[in-house]
This record gives sequence, structure tokens and C-alpha cells, in this order.
Amino acid sequence: MQVIRGFSQPNHDRIALTIGNFDGVHRGHQAMLSRLSEAAEDLDLSPSVLTFDPHPREFFAPESAPPRLSTLRDKLERFAAHGVARVHVARFEAKLAKLSAEEFIDEVLVRRLSVSWILVGDDFRFGRDRVGDMALLRHRAATYCVEAMPTVTIDGERASSSAVRSALATGDVERATRLLGRTYVMSGRVAHGDKLGRNLGFPTANVVLRHKPALSGIFAVRVHGLGAESRAGVASLGVRPTVKQGAKPLLEVFVFDFDEAIYGRRIEVEFLHKLRDEERYADIDALTRQIRVDVAQARDYFAKMK
Repeated sequence: MQVIRGFSQPNHDRIALTIGNFDGVHRGHQAMLSRLSEAAEDLDLSPSVLTFDPHPREFFAPESAPPRLSTLRDKLERFAAHGVARVHVARFEAKLAKLSAEEFIDEVLVRRLSVSWILVGDDFRFGRDRVGDMALLRHRAATYCVEAMPTVTIDGERASSSAVRSALATGDVERATRLLGRTYVMSGRVAHGDKLGRNLGFPTANVVLRHKPALSGIFAVRVHGLGAESRAGVASLGVRPTVKQGAKPLLEVFVFDFDEAIYGRRIEVEFLHKLRDEERYADIDALTRQIRVDVAQARDYFAKMK
């Protein structure tokens, strides 16, 4: 899969294009990617995606922007798995935000990307002040065709990034799994920490988070990237109120029956079941007792899955 920063189009190949943020690449997004690949094959076009980084809401209102469900790397890996040939990653900044809807169509879609077929969600909005919509795309469709993707519902609920965030925020990882079509995953490289977990008898793999996470608490998890097989464990995701004040969120994973140096290694953490919310304890001894309970509960969870 070719990843292109911005709107340059090698050789001006004609493409089939879908546009969006694709945060989380949930089942609604997956349906769009499947339809994209199908149409591209039928029309002999290159299946392509135009996505944005950062999320437009992070540009306009960073303090109130929603948590990211996936990193750019995670999204790119999902696109590749769905047969996308080319991804245009547009940096969302002032110049792009100022484009009118008509300018976005003429300058970006037609002149720069040479698009022949476009697929967007039925609620897609674009251009300055978000005035562009499906009707405008069709009105100006002299050199391309437009198709609207119908809403995908799961158990009566619309599959959307907002719905996934809502499920994760309430700790309902099972509902999030249904909307995503897979377990929710966070990934990153293991970094050095303050070694508190090791001193308490529970060494953790620490992943520093670049963005506000969509969930918090203590979870039973599976960890990938530590060998041929995944490993069970328990994860704490939060600000560690017992040991620090004003700390940034951190993902700490205690991997069962594992004690190797893995600093710098990239791991993926699957969130399977929430055990409890993050809490502040009176002292380190009380925290240690609770960690023992968390580990026991997580081991019981995995034992019942066998």
C-alpha cells in the first residue's frame, strides 16, 4: 500500500476514493472499505482513501476534541488489510480548513487526485463551515460518479466512532467489540517507567500515550508482540492518582508469567474485560493489596474462558 502525504497524485492514475477520518475503523468503516474495493475492481480503478491527521476537531477545538480511537499507524494497517492500494494523509491545517466546498471538489478531488468514483457516508460534510454535502458532490459531478454509503447498524445501534467512544468511556468493552468487529486495541512502544510496579512485585510494560485515551480503569488484556503467541495480563490505564499528582495518562501492563527486558518493543494490547475503575488509595500498601486482587480476578477471567 502506498502512503502519500498530501494530495500529490503519481502519474495521475484514475482512482476510486472514499473520504473520512476513519477513527477506529469500526464496522461501518469496514463496510465502506469493502464497497470501495468492490467498485474499484469493477471499474478498473485504484482503491484509495483520503484521511486527515490531525482530526479536524483537534484543529478547531483541541481542548474539547474527542479521544482518538486509533493511531495513524493503526488506521493504515487496517486500510492495508482491506485491500486499499493508496492512502492520502492530508494534514488538517488552516489552509485546508479555509477551502470552500467548491474549491475542495475542484482543487483537491478533481485536479489533484483525478478521482473517478467517490464513496462517502450519508452524513458526510466538507469544506469551510462544513457546507458541502452529498447534493453538492453530485451537482458538480462532471468527471466523477458519487455513491452514498448507507448507515450500518449493529444490534439496532448505528456503528460510529462516537458510539465506540461512548461504549469505551462507560467501560463496556464488549459493546465496543461488537461495534468494531474486533476487540479494542491500543499499541505503542514499551518505555522505561519509574519501576514502581517492579518494586511492588508486579513489573509492568509501560506505553506512553500521545493522545487522551478513550477509556480508563483496570482491565483483563491480551498482549501481542512478545513472541509467537499472545499473552494474558492485567492493564492499568489512567493517571495513577495514588502515586502521582497531575500525571498524564499511562498504559501499564503486567503480563502473566513473563519477565523479560522488552524496552523499545512495539506491543498491541487487546482490552477484553473491565475489572474496575481507577481509584486513589490511602497508601502504597493499600494499592499493592488491590493489585493482588486485580491480578487474581484477571486470572479467573482467563481461566473461565478456557
